[in-house]
Amino acid sequence: MKVLVCGGAGYIGSHTCVALAARGHSPVVFDSLCNASPEALRRVSDLVGFEVPFVRGDVRDAQALEALFARQRLRLR
Repeated sequence: MKVLVCGGAGYIGSHTCVALAARGHSPVVFDSLCNASPEALRRVSDLVGFEVPFVRGDVRDAQALEALFARQRLRLR
């Protein structure tokens, strides 16, 4: 299952991505990088064995979120 991880390039988010991948899920990271680094995503990809999709954006931007959901075929439950 694809799982959207807002703030996935930060400390907690990156660890969450690794845990999700270990359980067979496919994390998709949405982060503004205001308190994070793309290096964290490279390290996550190294740990999980695949490139984790990343979209730079702010969760307060409704249009960016709508575009992300459409592009990644994510759906709300």
